[in-house]
Amino acid sequence: MFPESLHISIRGPINDAVQALVVNYGFVFKAISQTILQAILFIEWIVRGLPWWLMIIAFMALTWQATRKPLLVATVAVLLFAIGALGLWDLAMQTLALMLMATLISVAIGVPVGIWLAKSRLMRSITLPVLDVMQTMPSFVYLIPAIMLFGLGKVPAVLATIVYAVPPLIRLTDLGIRQVDSEVVEAATAFGGSPRQILFGVELPLATPTIMAGLNQTIMMALSMVVVASMIGARGLGEQVLNGIQTLDVGKGLEAGLGIVILAIVLDRITQGFGRSSQEDGQNG
Repeated sequence: MFPESLHISIRGPINDAVQALVVNYGFVFKAISQTILQAILFIEWIVRGLPWWLMIIAFMALTWQATRKPLLVATVAVLLFAIGALGLWDLAMQTLALMLMATLISVAIGVPVGIWLAKSRLMRSITLPVLDVMQTMPSFVYLIPAIMLFGLGKVPAVLATIVYAVPPLIRLTDLGIRQVDSEVVEAATAFGGSPRQILFGVELPLATPTIMAGLNQTIMMALSMVVVASMIGARGLGEQVLNGIQTLDVGKGLEAGLGIVILAIVLDRITQGFGRSSQEDGQNG
């Protein structure tokens, strides 16, 4: 056995630090929580308020815009209709709202941080180990500080999802910008382009396919957190799966699981389609 005299524990200092945050800055976390909650409820109001057939048409239009493949558009329509036929439409829209909110915040954080890492070797060397920890830490661990700081409900579920899902977007944004041909950047510089003009006019457009791949992975990881997030009050398909586990109802759990899989397939094909179209545009000049 390892000698007890050499045991150390980080539990106490971490608990004290979190407790101090709650006591001293609780009003800040409450304000953040209210802002995010209102945004989630607004998105949920839109996706749950629109007629089901209009949502299917909207997804079909997105799929057509991304892929230009009639068969895939028809497949998306059939899959989404299957969600409604299984009686999961409202739950799927709740899950979609949570996932959209988590994805929007992940993009707002991940893309700027990825750009920063691509431009600063020091920040990259500091941030990459942090991203490794974020990706390898068990997802349940993120729920503990989220609950302590924001309580139960949709907000801690979204924030825990962001921590789990944002690293791929940061990594692939960094990678995409660093892979831009240096000769293209030098040519833009020679023509008098400022760093801002080069970033937004050259580097980001050329890195878009890689960034879209990162967005795709972020969406998939956000959906993988749906069931975990349901444990702290996030409703939707994850709650249905959790109820199936608690009651040993295999059919209920399988139905909700199929709903999550369908959402994942549809969103995966749409984001992959946009990524491929961006790549083809880049190759065509």
